[in-house]
Amino acid sequence: MSTYGTTRHAPGPPGTVSKERVTDYHTTLFRRLTWEGTVPLEIRVDPKELPANSDRGLECYYIQAPRVSYLPLLMSEIRRFLMDVVFDEAAAKVLKEEDWWFESAEGTLLKWHWSIGLIYDNHTISTSVRPSSSQAQPAPMRLVLHLVSPPTEKLLQSPSAEACKLAFMGQLKEADFIRWGNTKRMTGLRKADQDGIWEGIRDHNFDHYWRVASKVTPTAGTTRSQSPVPSTTASLHSRPPSADPVGPAERDGAYNVRSCHQYWKMVNPSSLIPFLAFR
Repeated sequence: MSTYGTTRHAPGPPGTVSKERVTDYHTTLFRRLTWEGTVPLEIRVDPKELPANSDRGLECYYIQAPRVSYLPLLMSEIRRFLMDVVFDEAAAKVLKEEDWWFESAEGTLLKWHWSIGLIYDNHTISTSVRPSSSQAQPAPMRLVLHLVSPPTEKLLQSPSAEACKLAFMGQLKEADFIRWGNTKRMTGLRKADQDGIWEGIRDHNFDHYWRVASKVTPTAGTTRSQSPVPSTTASLHSRPPSADPVGPAERDGAYNVRSCHQYWKMVNPSSLIPFLAFR
């Protein structure tokens, strides 16, 4: 198992296990399990948009997609299936991948710049709170693939891999600001590292991704008993004193993350999904 993103510590006395080592192991394990998570998808081409001479009995494609990935990154695999099995050569010459877009089976336009795991969780929560929803066995999330007329005014940008990369990098900078109060860690990365972190997502390579991500995400550390536990009645806007041996900027940034977390849990628990998806 990879150790990227963990903190190295000097070995303790024989026969002891330091709390830092245990914490780091659990952090890495959680990251690995999250990374290896998958989502069952059933992708069906809109029957009204199927080209002539298409095989209408095979227009449905099933895939176990990585949670930490994006719909535009599945396009090439879906296209290969459709070209090999469903469409004829004439259709292959006419169809343009940049015109493809997705809806849920219920007709909800899917945000292609959200991770697949986030899309699935949001869909699952939305359907579970409906009065007519049943407690049936989990089934693949059913998506409708449209081949023409993308609603560009709602999609914001063309759902291409390059546009997805730009959106992803923007989200990393937003997360950097939420954690630390600035984006110095992301903007300070070399271009090779900025490209590398996206390539880890694109190729679904855990080690490649965390080799760079470990430079911008907080590392696991010891639980500090000196830090007072915030009162449940305390204002979210007041900062409790801290004995953490870190600089004021690091300490303020860490507190802002906790305050933001508390606030969102009070306002809307389901809106914590984006935070969980990109940790």
